Amino acid sequence: MHVEEPPQPPPEWGSARGSTSGPPTEEDPPATSSSDEGHRARRAGAATGRTLRRTGAGGARAASYLFRQARRASHAEGAGQSGLSRIIELHAFNAAGDAAVAISLAGTLFFSVGTAEARSQVALFLAITMVPFAVVAPLIGPVLDRFSHGRRWAIGLTMAARSFLCWVLAGQVVDESIGMFAATLGVLVASKAYGVTRAAAVPRVVPPELGLVKANSRISLAGIVGAGVSAPLALLASLAGPEWSLRYAFLVFAGGTVLAILLPAKVDDSAGEEQASLAGGPRRARVPPLVVRALRCNAGLRLLSGFLTLFMAFLLREEPIPGWEDRPELLLGLVIGSAGLGNSIGIGLGNVLRNVKPQFVVVVVLLADTAAALTAALLYGLATVLVLGLVAGVSQALGKLSLDSLIQSEVPFRTRSSAFARSETLLQLSWVVGGFLGIALPLVPQVGLGVAGALLLAISLWVISQVRAGTQDPTAG
Repeated sequence: MHVEEPPQPPPEWGSARGSTSGPPTEEDPPATSSSDEGHRARRAGAATGRTLRRTGAGGARAASYLFRQARRASHAEGAGQSGLSRIIELHAFNAAGDAAVAISLAGTLFFSVGTAEARSQVALFLAITMVPFAVVAPLIGPVLDRFSHGRRWAIGLTMAARSFLCWVLAGQVVDESIGMFAATLGVLVASKAYGVTRAAAVPRVVPPELGLVKANSRISLAGIVGAGVSAPLALLASLAGPEWSLRYAFLVFAGGTVLAILLPAKVDDSAGEEQASLAGGPRRARVPPLVVRALRCNAGLRLLSGFLTLFMAFLLREEPIPGWEDRPELLLGLVIGSAGLGNSIGIGLGNVLRNVKPQFVVVVVLLADTAAALTAALLYGLATVLVLGLVAGVSQALGKLSLDSLIQSEVPFRTRSSAFARSETLLQLSWVVGGFLGIALPLVPQVGLGVAGALLLAISLWVISQVRAGTQDPTAG
């Protein structure tokens, strides 16, 4: 027997089963409790805070670890006690600031104006740059040697000048006025002057157990690290405009100014030193023939470096390698990157090839540069250009380390600072001459690279003839 249950009354809409006063509709869905939303928001905020705290703590630990490792490396083998670590840290700041300036000007000096206009402006600036170096070359060594408290302040002045000029340049780079090029010229001159003054100061703080060659290699590595750390920061700053990476460079060079002033007092000590001369003289110590020969090889290497820097910058902008017409900046970055990689490899090899005679290394790397330049002229293409950049970077690094080694072993300590100052000045002038050649030649790869290769070949034959003459003369060298 089936008994039907009485119908149940519908639930009241105001009861616990519903929170509204009427039936829900599509236009009015059941509302979520505001307390639940607040709870979820607090939970999400707490999770985000924990993530940020963990990320920040991890970044701080990584930065602290890198700082400790860098400081340990810069202070190793007596460098901390002798004061060499201060110059290592200073050079890292110098490279960091130079990298920021280069990034800021990369798209302004070369790519914001027409090729003909840019070449004429750069040619004028290179010509003006040669004038102060022609005057500085015979004077900077004696000035540094005569005034016992000049080196720290001279280095600090090159940093302070670049800091001031970067701030000025930040206000000019947007308008691309003539003041931009004048300030750029000042930054470049101050950068070259830094290299001269630092080279004169290094011998005074090298610990005996380290040696000058290894000390200079360590300084160069610090420069690579400084530029590598600074470049991404400068790129991020440049996203807001080229003036911001220049303001970042202003801060870097300001820090470098402080580090220069805090260099050890022995940097200014010139007791017992004499003025060195490449040509000799009645009151000057003559630089040994081996050093002069190595300096001529390095002059050829620097000439090629200056030539490639400007010639390839304009060539790849005006006549990119086939297949890269729409990416000239990336193409130029690959060439510059290959040269930078080669420089790093050369510095690493400088610590490995310790038993090889440096007087032979300078000749070998000059011949390698010559062969690479002539090959790139005959078989111009992306592969040969990248190989040329790589070989040029390796050769320049090994050639400079070998020259430093010869100055250390062949030049008496009392004249070593002056010899470093004069040799560095001559090398900087060689770079300027190469850069001027790079913008004077037509933008035809076979012509430009062929002329550069022919010049290197002439220098190589000249040096080899001197090597043979010195081998036949038992009193030579």
